[in-house]
Amino acid sequence: MDGRDKPGHDALKRMQPFPWKDAIGFGLGVLRLAPDQFWRMTPRELACAIETVRGRGAPLDRGALRELMRSYPDVR
Repeated sequence: MDGRDKPGHDALKRMQPFPWKDAIGFGLGVLRLAPDQFWRMTPRELACAIETVRGRGAPLDRGALRELMRSYPDVR
């Protein structure tokens, strides 16, 4: 068993590393935070700040929701 047959394996292959360069650039450049202020922010606070400046993305359409449900099934 090499892990390829485990649920979620395909999703793990598609995962991207956290975009630190973009996050730091947004915090320091757009929000003009001092570095210590940026590093004290929680991920939720940063997400809210980004949403406030950039706006909220479009909601998922049915196809995207179906794909998520297929990739991450409820397992009991």
